[in-house]
Amino acid sequence: MQSTDEIHEHLKRVLAALFEVDPAKVRLEARLYDGLDIDSIDAIDLMLKLKETTGRKIQPEDFRHVRTVADIVETVRAML
Repeated sequence: MQSTDEIHEHLKRVLAALFEVDPAKVRLEARLYDGLDIDSIDAIDLMLKLKETTGRKIQPEDFRHVRTVADIVETVRAML
């Protein structure tokens, strides 16, 4: 899982499984808080799930700038 598309597809599955988000809504420009109803507690759960995926701990400061699905994809891609 290295390409942006692969990470995006994986993220669709993760968000659907964890938060019952419709995968069709998980577009790169989708905003987490406003568009997908992901709150700060959900963001922590997502960080833990991404740690399982990447094998690396995501630092909270790395996740503070995340506002969209594209931001998450770029954060994960940078970690891999």
